[in-house]
Amino acid sequence: MDRQPSPVSPRLLATAPHRLMFFIGATNLLLAMGWWAAWLLAARWPVFSMPQPDPYAGWLHAFVMQYQMLPSFFFGFLLTTFPKWMGLPDVDRRRYLPVGAGLFGGQLATLLGAMGWNAGIAIGLLMTMAGWLAGLLILGRLLRRDRSENWHARSCFAALALGLAGLLCWTAFVLGAPPLWAFASIKIGSFGLLLPVYLSVAHRMFPFFASRVVPGYQPWRPLWLLAACWPLALGHMGLELMHAYGWLWLVDAPLLALSGLMLWRWWPRGDKPGLLSVLFIGLAWLPLAFALYLGQSIAYEMTGVYWLGRGPAHALFVGFFGSVLVAMVTRVTQGHSGRPLVMPAVAWFAFIAIQIVAAIRVAAEVLPDSMAWHVAAAIGWLVAFAPWVARIGRIYLTPRADGKPG
Repeated sequence: MDRQPSPVSPRLLATAPHRLMFFIGATNLLLAMGWWAAWLLAARWPVFSMPQPDPYAGWLHAFVMQYQMLPSFFFGFLLTTFPKWMGLPDVDRRRYLPVGAGLFGGQLATLLGAMGWNAGIAIGLLMTMAGWLAGLLILGRLLRRDRSENWHARSCFAALALGLAGLLCWTAFVLGAPPLWAFASIKIGSFGLLLPVYLSVAHRMFPFFASRVVPGYQPWRPLWLLAACWPLALGHMGLELMHAYGWLWLVDAPLLALSGLMLWRWWPRGDKPGLLSVLFIGLAWLPLAFALYLGQSIAYEMTGVYWLGRGPAHALFVGFFGSVLVAMVTRVTQGHSGRPLVMPAVAWFAFIAIQIVAAIRVAAEVLPDSMAWHVAAAIGWLVAFAPWVARIGRIYLTPRADGKPG
């Protein structure tokens, strides 16, 4: 904790991409789940009324989380790290401010649309598209100037480009195309956008972080590992798009093997700081998620029953994506604000709580009164993240603790 209060100024959000985009992402995180928790609560116990939006609330929830909330953090991280990875000047604020405005305004309008403002869905989509294109334009220009052949940057950019394709699918659906287009958008978001970005950043950063603090640690990050994950992730996406759930084991078995190999080779042996431990604990959800996908695929092929429902997906989304989000954003926030690289108490609370939330959400698929457990998981998400968001939000609004710019 800071020894004395620092002056709070919204103008500081514009001094670095991560400040602006992480602040937006943290705000979006609570807004998105606040609406979803309220909708689930009203659906299970109709003590108050929540409108059924068009598009359907479940699809809208997936869209908001995949294309507005998490990408706010993605663009904040990548707009900060691309220049560092490539040895290029930092991005000018006039370029990245439109990215933040589009993603924040887009989600706000979308949620207002979900609550009854008819034009909000279309306006939110247009704003999100504008912010996304602005971000891709910046990152694309940096890639063209890159002389280091940075494959991690190229992999992240390819995933964001696929994300644009997913946005176009959602646009087609909103304009009247069949529901298959919404389904395609959601699957592209999961396995064409989110998973490749997470894997690309993990492949580059996790072994590097470990090598900086664990004596004798030897980073292991062969490019073939990242290259192998891409066709498997896209294969999973393609099979889901074809509703070939009984055949997902063909790609999920090797994804389980590769993610297990990553966890085993990357895990630092011996003593390690908490801020490093949480990265690898979060990573452990990845092979668990693919083990669930694998078991579900085999069971579906044998019985024709989709036993685990959305359980494997939420092991991936809440367990892996949520845990690593807390770990990575905490690390970046601590380091870029001039604070010690440690896990603050609220970060530990958020991380531990999200493990419980993920377990509840996965188990909800097979428990009696599953909707009640969905409500518990959504409210648990808010309880887990609210103190953490309050802390990091204030950090982005105050000067660096060490007095340096940025």
